[in-house]
Amino acid sequence: MSECLFCMIDKGDLPAEKVYDDGRVFAIKDINPQAPVHFLVIPKKHFSTILEIEKDDHELIGSIYSVANELAKKNGLDKAGFRVVVNCGVEAGQSVFHIHYHLLGGRSLKWPPG
Repeated sequence: MSECLFCMIDKGDLPAEKVYDDGRVFAIKDINPQAPVHFLVIPKKHFSTILEIEKDDHELIGSIYSVANELAKKNGLDKAGFRVVVNCGVEAGQSVFHIHYHLLGGRSLKWPPG
């Protein structure tokens, strides 16, 4: 996936402000933040959408939530609340086809989104 934006960021071919990297999952600051804290938590393994996740990937996907929890606590979001969002497909708002989880917080988040 040499033309994938997130694969290129992971390889260092494109700049991004990484806030986490453990060799399996990395997180960056969103370049168009929708909240005071807005990180993207991204598995290094390329999946175009969550529909490609298989049983063997469950541990990796679970680690994404552990990273989101760690970043939420580190940034004080655990006190008032935060949201973790993953979009699947164009109509859901997915614009980069490498799965990524949005960690949003630092302001009151309305429901429903969108």
